[in-house]
Amino acid sequence: MHITVEFWGHEFKVNIIIGCIGAFILAIISSMFGFGGGPFMVPLMTVVLGLPMYLVVGSSLLAIFFNTAMSSMRHYQFGNFDLTFFLIMFPAAILGGFIAPQIAKRISPLWVKRVAVVGLALLGLSLLGLF
Repeated sequence: MHITVEFWGHEFKVNIIIGCIGAFILAIISSMFGFGGGPFMVPLMTVVLGLPMYLVVGSSLLAIFFNTAMSSMRHYQFGNFDLTFFLIMFPAAILGGFIAPQIAKRISPLWVKRVAVVGLALLGLSLLGLF
């Protein structure tokens, strides 16, 4: 089952079933292990669903926002919440959210992907306990 997404005058066909199943699995994994779904949602949307990076970044952030909000509420209910750490990290995250798109807009999409690959490699090594 496909839907057509129109963005900036371009049309993209997306397999909605694969997208929903993939997003569901990624939401579960990111909620369980405590890392954002972005490192996995972006490849799902670009490689598997075939969407361009300029459409994926904002869409991924919006999708992750809802997953993060729900996961945060549940972790708070379970007592897995440090208010001091949150108060330190929240302003930095907001500032980064304003600055990063401006940087990404000014550099080549290839460099954005390269930076993402380095970040994913470091995340993977960290999760494996090698870094």
